[in-house]
Amino acid sequence: MHPVIHLLATRPAWLAEHAQAYAELGKAELADAGAQCGRALVLGVLSLCALGVGAILAGVAVMLWAVMPDLTERAGWLLLATPAVPLGLALAGLVALWRVWSGPLFLLLRQQVQADLMLLREASEQ
Repeated sequence: MHPVIHLLATRPAWLAEHAQAYAELGKAELADAGAQCGRALVLGVLSLCALGVGAILAGVAVMLWAVMPDLTERAGWLLLATPAVPLGLALAGLVALWRVWSGPLFLLLRQQVQADLMLLREASEQ
């Protein structure tokens, strides 16, 4: 007789507890995934806003340089530094966004399923 059928016939409470543990693990993993998606959304929006501000400031700096070429002699570094700050923030936000998404989703649940499948294979071989 297959071990799962044997357990279901002899100890159904164990299987019910196991299913409940799976549900709780799934709920916790889903909450973590939701939090990860929320962080990614916030980082993406902030990075996009910083990129927009940096692009606008870069355009203004180019227009100022075109209209007042003598400004580069006095404060040319300022024309470069002003858009560089929000562009640097956008780059930092994109790096943080990449790190948020690099983590695997539902890792514990996948590991538990693999462990249970391996246990079932071992039990069915005996």
